[in-house]
Amino acid sequence: QVQLVESGGGLVQAGGSLRLSCAASGRTFTTSNMGWFRQAPGKEREFVATIRWSGDITYYADSVKGRFTISRDNAKNSVYLQMNGLKPEDTAVYYCAAATWTSYPQQRADDYNYWGQGTQVTVSS
Repeated sequence: QVQLVESGGGLVQAGGSLRLSCAASGRTFTTSNMGWFRQAPGKEREFVATIRWSGDITYYADSVKGRFTISRDNAKNSVYLQMNGLKPEDTAVYYCAAATWTSYPQQRADDYNYWGQGTQVTVSS
């Protein structure tokens, strides 16, 4: 079992930055691949970034590449999403997710078996 709690969302102007955190509980965190997804009103949940359990492999959606950075600290059971150069189209609820069944980071929401409750990010123009 893995429980995930996101924090760090808020309201920011376009061009600004936010750092999302996801605190995990459970002994399997250090062997879990972690991902960030987002869902805007009226849209499907979409992949943002993922990081392998070891931290050595990351993938990003094209829409955030070069602006967002995913990282993790296994000693703190936490994963982070540093978001720079925010745009109004980044406005969404951001979810942290864990995939405990595979050793390779995944980009499909269906491949994640644990989810947090989400944190709202709003970017004003």
